Amino acid sequence: MSGAVTAILIVLIAVGGLTTGVVTYFRLQRHRADAVAMANYRKLAEEAVARQEAVENRLRELDSRLMEIERMLRSID
Repeated sequence: MSGAVTAILIVLIAVGGLTTGVVTYFRLQRHRADAVAMANYRKLAEEAVARQEAVENRLRELDSRLMEIERMLRSID
């Protein structure tokens, strides 16, 4: 009887270790995928900020040109 209990305990410990290893592996893979997604998101956010700054600069340029045109039109009157 004691031999059977020992064998069952050894099998349960081995299965528990294997299960823990598999769960840890998939948790690590999910973490890696999240890290890649976050890196892509960060890159996208940086690009969005750069484009927003470019649009802001262009709007400032157009605003100054519009002010110059308005000044010219007022001087004609």
